[in-house]
Formats: sequence, C-alpha cells, structure tokens
Amino acid sequence: MKRIAVISAILHDPERAQGEFNSLVTSFKGIVKGRMGLPMPEYGVSVITIALAGELDEINSLTGKLGLLKDVQVKTSISKKEI
Repeated sequence: MKRIAVISAILHDPERAQGEFNSLVTSFKGIVKGRMGLPMPEYGVSVITIALAGELDEINSLTGKLGLLKDVQVKTSISKKEI
C-alpha cells in the first residue's frame, strides 16, 4: 500500500552530516518526489524537507536510516489515504 509522506530533517552539523544524508536520500530516489533544503548558517543548522510517495516499508526504512545519522533529527508525517 503506497502513501504520501513528508520527512522533515534538521542537520545540527550540516558540513559533517550533509554527505551521508544526501547519499541515503539518493539511494531512495525511486520514492523521492521532491526536496527542499534551507541552510541556516546563522544558527549552525540546515532544515530539509523531502516529499515521498512509496510503500510504508520504504518510507520507514529511509526515516530510520536518516535518524541513525549523527547530528540529524528527523520526523515523518504519513498520509492516512492510500494511493
């Protein structure tokens, strides 16, 4: 069952975490529909949102892997409606 989801991420050390973060997101390119990044150097963070359309297992897998990265905080919102 496919769903729409949005992952919100805050990178607390963007220079260190950006490479791994981008690599993981790229490995899930089949479900990634859009991405927006907002660097906030004055606060020492970057804020990233990723729009997804995929199976729950895929969405949860990406969320879990991103959440294991050092200095990365993630939250995911998944639609109730199946697509």
